[in-house]
Amino acid sequence: MLALRLSRGSHPLVLLRRLLVATASAGVGFLLLCTLAYAVSGPHPSDPALQRLAWCLAPLAATVQFAVAVARTDPATRPRQGLSAVGLGPVRMSALAAASTAVSCALGSTVALLFFMHLRGDLSGMPFDGDAAELLAAGEPLPLGAVVLLLALVPVVGAGAAAVALRPRRRRDGELLDDEPEYAAAPPGGLPWGVALTAVGVAIEAYTGRSTEGPGGTPGGVLAGWTLTAVGLAMAGPGIVHVCGRVLQSLRPGAMRLLAGRALMDDARRIGRPLGVVCAVVSALIAASALAGERPEPFGPLTALGATLVVACTVATLLTSAVEARQARTATRAGLLELGASAALLQATAMLRAVVLLAVLAPLTWAVAELAALPLRR
Repeated sequence: MLALRLSRGSHPLVLLRRLLVATASAGVGFLLLCTLAYAVSGPHPSDPALQRLAWCLAPLAATVQFAVAVARTDPATRPRQGLSAVGLGPVRMSALAAASTAVSCALGSTVALLFFMHLRGDLSGMPFDGDAAELLAAGEPLPLGAVVLLLALVPVVGAGAAAVALRPRRRRDGELLDDEPEYAAAPPGGLPWGVALTAVGVAIEAYTGRSTEGPGGTPGGVLAGWTLTAVGLAMAGPGIVHVCGRVLQSLRPGAMRLLAGRALMDDARRIGRPLGVVCAVVSALIAASALAGERPEPFGPLTALGATLVVACTVATLLTSAVEARQARTATRAGLLELGASAALLQATAMLRAVVLLAVLAPLTWAVAELAALPLRR
């Protein structure tokens, strides 16, 4: 109930972000229900339903990542001084953030169910009644338990991920931290492991692409390879951003390079992982577009919907993480302005950070895409 009241009283931009989470959840729920309808319509030896369900994991993961990013930037669920006295400490606020995420995702799942039933012809009185009855197996009953399980997947996973991401952390003396620790104290780890996982993912794609005839390789192998590549780039992202910041402020830097490099080092963990995931998605799109002309049949509408969800959620996650990083630098920005720094200098610093990241990550994304697509070309 408290989560609903906070949602009603939130800023319009916060409500818009929650609405976007609900929309993404609706898209994933619709994909899962379409997979269930495909499974109950009959056996499909050439295209098993389990394989289609596996392809829904990418939109699901992207939606959960976006929901966590929105929960992190929600001002209503941030710990504040004085709230602990009324029982809303860091632990309770993290639970509140998880509940808010579950409410948004559950709203999207409900919309997905209504839209799915409408296209099947189970609901009438609206346009497009039953237009996809044959595609969605309107003549076959759907198991109620499977429908509930699939629709509860996004709210449960999203709420759990938000609770884990926003859980209060402790120092060695046992004191609770309201937010993440200072980032600039130590460089983020994971860069060597991320590079290794990316290489393994590309190798799996190459192996599965050569092991079967026809363009595209084994779909399961391609999905597994791309998943490892995405996880590897997400792990390597914070380290790459941190290294960029360190290099940028080396060799007798001026004020602009020093500020830009320090900001990249401070924001490495906030924006590094979303940047890595965006690189993985863009590299997959480049590889898919290069192989589109070699496919015997075009991609279907559900594949297009899943790809749209992945791209939209990853880009929205990156933008939301950038907003979080900007909010974290509010006090630093105000202090610099009080010390006499000009607004033009701070804007040029932000532009320099964006240019450096683009100059480093764009060639990396293109190289991963080319390595992934090369073995699949015939």
